[in-house]
Amino acid sequence: MQSAMALPSFSVPSFSHRSSFPLSTLSLSSRRPKTLHSPSNLFTSLSTTATGPGGGRGAGGPGGGGGEGGGGDGEAEDRDRNREEALLLLAQARRPLEKLPADLAAAIEAGRVPASIVQRLFELEKSAVFRWLLQFGGFKERLLADDLFLTKVAIECGVGIFTKTAAELEKRKENFSKELDFVCADVVMAIVADFMLVWLPAPTVSLRPPLAVSAGPIAKFFYGCPENAFQVALAGTSYTLIQRIGAILRNGAKLFAVGTGASLIGTGVTNALINARKVVDKSFAAEAEDVPVISTSVAYGVYMAVSSNLRYQILAGIIEQRILEPLLHQHKLMLSALCFAVRTGNTFLGSLLWVDYARWVGVQKIRD
Repeated sequence: MQSAMALPSFSVPSFSHRSSFPLSTLSLSSRRPKTLHSPSNLFTSLSTTATGPGGGRGAGGPGGGGGEGGGGDGEAEDRDRNREEALLLLAQARRPLEKLPADLAAAIEAGRVPASIVQRLFELEKSAVFRWLLQFGGFKERLLADDLFLTKVAIECGVGIFTKTAAELEKRKENFSKELDFVCADVVMAIVADFMLVWLPAPTVSLRPPLAVSAGPIAKFFYGCPENAFQVALAGTSYTLIQRIGAILRNGAKLFAVGTGASLIGTGVTNALINARKVVDKSFAAEAEDVPVISTSVAYGVYMAVSSNLRYQILAGIIEQRILEPLLHQHKLMLSALCFAVRTGNTFLGSLLWVDYARWVGVQKIRD
């Protein structure tokens, strides 16, 4: 008697608009998903290599010049699975693909965006503020990668002035009042730069269109680099070690420009305040001196490109995304509190390091 062959069965996960799940757990495949969030997999995930032409990331797409990432058949399977899961979620939400922003719709069709990102979009759209910010490409890429991005901006800008003033007082001690012009310059420079220190190293979900075929090799290389050197690569996307190093170099160049510009503004305002005080208080004129604008600005740009760049890359990509968020992604209040504590400490540390660095390079001197 011929035996009946048992048909394989499978189940499709149910998506709920009210549910919250980490980026790497959703899967229709029976294959065990890659867990990039785990701190133990940090160095393994950072050293992923590419075998396709150009060594770029899979986000490049046709004509993008970025090449395919190093996943080979596995990366193609990840993209197919991403597309199926995202389209299934859209179907359950009765949300046509055409109703999504064009860049996000293209990323879904290319399989570069998993269903968890689409789920996060639905959650963000419930807020009028987030819905408005999602209209802007830079905010959209950062909010889809991290729904606490605005909280972190508020932390940096809100506590920056207090922690930096406290650090100045701790470092200068009895010279605080005598060096008030330096203190003012430091605080103004820091507040202007705080926003960019959150913005530039923040992990993103890349929704950029493909590069033109005529793009040069440098543009192609940096197109394939992540915004944060340590950020988790979504399924279907990979970064080489060289691309992650490129992220540090690119952000360093941007932060040098930001730091130099912020310092020019800060020292300019400080010199104006010093001159105004000289007019009112004749005794102050003898002990006050203008802050050196050019040398201070260049020194601050170098400090931002090196110290601030590395500290914030590690903070956003390792401490927050790879350690805190996987542990506390279902406890947003506790996660926000820990981010507040870590970022406050980092800001205070940065202020201490700047005072030492400024004195070391000679742009600030200890006054008797």
